[in-house]
Amino acid sequence: MTAVTLGPEGTYSHRAAQAVDDSVAFRESVTAIVEAVASGEFERGVIAIENSIEGSVTESLDALAENEVAVVKEIVTPIRHAILAQSEEFSKIVSHSQALAQCRGYLSEHYPDVTREAVASTARGVEHARENPDLAAIGHPANAGDGLQVIAEDIQDSSSNSTRFFVLAHPEDATEAGGKSSFVVYPNTDYPGLLLELLEPFADRDINLTRVESRPSGERLGDYVFHVDVNAGLYEERTQAALDDIREIASNGWVRELGSYDVETVV
Repeated sequence: MTAVTLGPEGTYSHRAAQAVDDSVAFRESVTAIVEAVASGEFERGVIAIENSIEGSVTESLDALAENEVAVVKEIVTPIRHAILAQSEEFSKIVSHSQALAQCRGYLSEHYPDVTREAVASTARGVEHARENPDLAAIGHPANAGDGLQVIAEDIQDSSSNSTRFFVLAHPEDATEAGGKSSFVVYPNTDYPGLLLELLEPFADRDINLTRVESRPSGERLGDYVFHVDVNAGLYEERTQAALDDIREIASNGWVRELGSYDVETVV
């Protein structure tokens, strides 16, 4: 079984995907990964869903709303960022936009005059730095070598910086077993108190919501899709009862159960 994730080799997504399978394939965007799993091209996909500093990855949320896939595992990995360059002399730092944001304070303090540029992934930035002595990259210190040295290590603004990844599968592989569950809710309506009504079924049954995120539906201005994570399994009667209430509220739209799953930490 080959897992597909954000490439090239050496990304944090790659590190997470190696916990799923030794065989890893790469795509250049999160959307392409989700579509590859939804189409059956790959049995598993690994995408970043949320960072403890920068919050949710919006491309991941949108791709989950637009494609039929299941979430079968959550992987949490600590993020360790380093500046990697051929020497201490460089005029531009290149990396994924999330990595640049996660090191914003450090970069502003130590490299205020150095230009920053976002690229497709941390690993892509490392590739560029290997090819160009005028560039530095932000990535895991293990990506040093082959012409690159670690200029500065652990430069992330928070020592507890970590990222959640979802392991995706085809919908037929979804399971109700697991300590956490995720849903996507599209009410296709809007009125005062709608969000409160969507949350009350969980509160009434003592179900802890660990994440609630809204994203534009793309249908019209002010119309939203809601992404919900809870600390409860779909096998639990209270979860199904809450979802029954949610489906009634969203009767003009839809509710998608992404599945239940457990959490694995990968260092």
